[in-house]
Amino acid sequence: MVVLSKIYTRTGDTGETALVDGTRVPKHSARVNAYGTVDETNATVGLARLHATGDMADALARISNDLFDLGADLGRPAMEKDAEAGYTVLRMLPSQVARLEAEIDTMNARLTPLRSFILPGGSPLSAQLHLCRTVCRRAERLSVELAAAESVNPDAVKYLNRLSDWFFVAGRIANNDGADDVLWVPGLTR
Repeated sequence: MVVLSKIYTRTGDTGETALVDGTRVPKHSARVNAYGTVDETNATVGLARLHATGDMADALARISNDLFDLGADLGRPAMEKDAEAGYTVLRMLPSQVARLEAEIDTMNARLTPLRSFILPGGSPLSAQLHLCRTVCRRAERLSVELAAAESVNPDAVKYLNRLSDWFFVAGRIANNDGADDVLWVPGLTR
């Protein structure tokens, strides 16, 4: 159970922060950049939820919760020491990746195949989902970079990869099942 009785602690005033396991690291470390960008992705999801209803709103709520799980996963280094933690360590699971894939397949079945790249826009929800996609891609790049240097749960990286695809397909759904997509016209303004 998380209890936040005091919001500021002053422990980060010197440019360091604590990871989930208590390790102190610089706030500019690769791990903090990765989970911080996951948090930023979650903030964009919150904005998208303002425009969403029904199944889309429910899916975005699940994703928002998953992103907190993902932040906790990335915020705890040394996966090889999980068994020593004395509690169940929160890690992303293959089932979370599989759920995104199933949702992508369901949404994509409603869409006609693309014959052009899509520009962000159309509806407010679609534009916001494209922002989610791009911030998610940055979180993925930072997580891949972190994984090249330190221990990272491979399912965390897979989840981010699938999630950006989910945002793309959901953006098309939000554009009247793709009918209102804004298509790229190469060289249009030459």
